[in-house]
Amino acid sequence: QVQLVESGGGLAHPGGSLKLSCAASGFAFHTFAMGWLRQTPGKEIEWVSGISQGGQRTHYEDSVKGRFTISRDDAKNTLYLQMTGLKSDDTAVYFCAKAERSGWAQLDNKRQFPSRGQGTQVIVTS
Repeated sequence: QVQLVESGGGLAHPGGSLKLSCAASGFAFHTFAMGWLRQTPGKEIEWVSGISQGGQRTHYEDSVKGRFTISRDDAKNTLYLQMTGLKSDDTAVYFCAKAERSGWAQLDNKRQFPSRGQGTQVIVTS
């Protein structure tokens, strides 16, 4: 059974940093592309970033480019999202997501990442 458990969310000031983690289990983590999405109330879920199997390819939405860094530790079955330069617009529930199939995945297509965790709340406020 696939399990994705996010942690690391919380309160941050504008310009601050947070690091999200996603502990994965129930599947061969190292063979799947992974990603992060986020959602604010009343809005459609938004793709944030993706990382390929093996970590050689990454993708970032324009709004987070240069501020967020996605990474993975296959030995620990864990996905990360380092967030710096936080803005109030980054306030959202952040979800970890697993690609539908092992191997290659299109990293900017949230529809290829249907399995998601319960989310962790990030609030950026002064």
